[in-house]
Amino acid sequence: MTTAPEQTTDLYPTRGATEVITPRQDPVVWSRPGEDGPFQPSELADYERDGFFAIDELLTGQEVAHYRAELDRLVNDPVVRADPRAIVEPRSQDVRSVFEVHRVSEVFAELVRDPRVVGRARQILGSDVYVHQSRINVKPGFGASGFYWHSDFETWHAEDGLPRMRTVSVSIALTENYDTNGGLMIMPGSHRSFLGCAGETPKDNYKKSLQMQDAGTPSDEALTELADRHGIRLFTGKPGSATWFDCNAMHGSGDNITPYPRSNVFIVFNSVENAAVEPYAAPVRRPEYIGARDFTPVR
Repeated sequence: MTTAPEQTTDLYPTRGATEVITPRQDPVVWSRPGEDGPFQPSELADYERDGFFAIDELLTGQEVAHYRAELDRLVNDPVVRADPRAIVEPRSQDVRSVFEVHRVSEVFAELVRDPRVVGRARQILGSDVYVHQSRINVKPGFGASGFYWHSDFETWHAEDGLPRMRTVSVSIALTENYDTNGGLMIMPGSHRSFLGCAGETPKDNYKKSLQMQDAGTPSDEALTELADRHGIRLFTGKPGSATWFDCNAMHGSGDNITPYPRSNVFIVFNSVENAAVEPYAAPVRRPEYIGARDFTPVR
């Protein structure tokens, strides 16, 4: 296991007295034009412009059934539920997420290593990659709470110490994503500016933020300005569809009050050339199952 390098110059200040907008200092697509990979050049161009790219069928129906069965097994396993990596809904006490799922489950470890998955991450980030975070998200019907608007990079920079915007996430649907059951929303183009949030990070903030985000959330005024400028895209799709999105894209999801669950696998790939240092705006690191300190490349 590798340890964190010393902290570098802070290009993206956040968690200060006021909100601060910083123009993006990093590329969106790091690979050189013409390099081979699963994405077509036009698809990479769309990703660079919008900060995301959706794929209608990344997994086959048979593969979805395989991963969905493993998700169901994990959330119903009392041993997994008792593990700190399992996060439960505050109201219903249902399992909401299981973190570091590629270490908990060899089935999901296989998905991380799938060339259709890790190959796209390498192509976007222009290097070998490691898993900064992985989890399964379970949004059961009848009241599962959403995730408020945020930039993942703001949290990963402030609390995990990721220096640069060289990180990409993929959300792979294992259930139908309707326009009514708390689907992912992204503001296209919002990844071009970094919104540094106001307010200090409480110690052990992760214990609260994994259930309901507070520190690191933008103001209503900033969100209104971003939405007016960029608009909001809601993602729907069949099981097996996937959405790749930039670490700095402003995104969130609503509560699920329908009878229909919304479950997905969420994998965060970070460049091995962007390994985490000490947190930029938090008193302590988050646990390694939330922000990895093992920078071994995915093979």
